[in-house]
Amino acid sequence: MKKRRLFGVAVLSGALAWAGVAVAGRPLAIDDADPVDPGQFEFEAGAAYEHDSDCRHWDFPFGLTYGLCPRVEMGVGFGGQFEERTELLAESGEEECVREHGVGDLVVGAKWQFIPSCPLGARHAFVPSVKFPTSDEDKGLGSGETDCDLTWIASRSIGEKAGVHVNVGYSWIGGPDDDVLHYGLALDYQIMDSVQWVGEVFAERESAAGADTVVQYNTGFRWNPIESVTMDLAGGSRITGDAADFTATAGLTWAFGFNGNDK
Repeated sequence: MKKRRLFGVAVLSGALAWAGVAVAGRPLAIDDADPVDPGQFEFEAGAAYEHDSDCRHWDFPFGLTYGLCPRVEMGVGFGGQFEERTELLAESGEEECVREHGVGDLVVGAKWQFIPSCPLGARHAFVPSVKFPTSDEDKGLGSGETDCDLTWIASRSIGEKAGVHVNVGYSWIGGPDDDVLHYGLALDYQIMDSVQWVGEVFAERESAAGADTVVQYNTGFRWNPIESVTMDLAGGSRITGDAADFTATAGLTWAFGFNGNDK
């Protein structure tokens, strides 16, 4: 399960983060500091794939986020998953192909933009979240424990077409696993009116003494066929550490509301 923790951060981000123009969020693990506008909803759905030497894993996350008031949003993420992995039989030592499927973990989170603009021109936000163990631990699809996370986000626009986003967070992991420090940097650039390039490098390190730092990258594109819908596609791999050989994700975000400001 440790190999999938970094990609789990990406799935969680995809379930709770806004993917509009000129911000981070889906399809990246790194989030932006901009909450959903008050009275507006954003629904996200997608598919994510991860492959390493002995495991292939698919996630099908979806999420709903709502702007509660100026600079504050709430969100919930859920989904399904399927995994095909190779295991050694205890009796014979031979390899066996195991296929499992089930629901994912339920994630509830919020975003509070506590500084809309600092002296350096950056926007700052805190994102607390809780992961509830709704996936099947016996099938190897989850940890069976409740995890909590708090992440600080800073976002800054660079001219009219680019943006940079920094995340630093800490996850309190339930059960016997070690807590995790995670951090990363994302960039986005508006190639044309409806197409945006995105890229990121993100990392995690367990709190245990001597633990290795795991680093991955993702890069991809967002496309706005209409103003209220964003489609995304990205792929990545590990740079260092015990992480997946290849990851990919695709999905969409639909923004809507009932306060007369629908787009």
